[in-house]
Amino acid sequence: MAEFTSYPAGTPSWVDLQTPDVPATVAFYGAVFGWGSEELGPEAGGYTPLTKGGKWVAGVGPQMMEGAPVQWLTYVAVDDITATTESARAAGASILMEPMDVLDAGKLAVFADPVGGVIALWQAGRHTGAQLANEPNTFTWSELHTRDTATSMAFYGTVFGWTGKTEDFGGMPYTQWMLGDHEVGGMMPMPEMVPAEVGAYWNTYFAVDSTDAAIDRVRDNGGTVIVPATDTPVGRLAVVQDPMGAMFSLIEMTGAS
Repeated sequence: MAEFTSYPAGTPSWVDLQTPDVPATVAFYGAVFGWGSEELGPEAGGYTPLTKGGKWVAGVGPQMMEGAPVQWLTYVAVDDITATTESARAAGASILMEPMDVLDAGKLAVFADPVGGVIALWQAGRHTGAQLANEPNTFTWSELHTRDTATSMAFYGTVFGWTGKTEDFGGMPYTQWMLGDHEVGGMMPMPEMVPAEVGAYWNTYFAVDSTDAAIDRVRDNGGTVIVPATDTPVGRLAVVQDPMGAMFSLIEMTGAS
């Protein structure tokens, strides 16, 4: 198993989802990925860790603001959340949630980057991040879709120290975010067919044993297929949507990592 007890600063370490119906959402992802859930008690405000084999892999919580978008949120590990928040602000981010303590679990902040992509910061306390990742039925990749890759590259380089390695990927440019010698995420230009009113966003990928079988489970449990299963140089992927409206990607890793 790909177990983790800590994450270097600048590495995506956790994903979660705010949803209008936590029990229904927990049930959906349980059916699709075989996840269990853990009760944290009333002090957690309904926040529910999702588990694989008893290990935390993601989280689900109630919407903090009525009408807010239902979307997966990526958290990036940081050593000093106050300093990183100020760096993001100075680089043009809009701070949506100033640094705050989350019980004894850690410290949280959320911002929108200069082109609108929303991402979170996490300074670990007791909760260090996903305990399993990069294996079937766990989080494996986060990818920014943006109409301004140059601005995005400059911003994330300033805030997280990421560099971009851009190569041709099936006829389009694709950027791998690098932290030193390690790949930590991706970036791609927003596809032309996406409506102009759709702003930049971070897409969350979950690894699966079989993309086609996972798609069947999504459909059988009330989800929708947005982009059908497609073979790519790194694996067979699809984009789907849960019954509450949150989009995410499935990938069956069959090629280079």
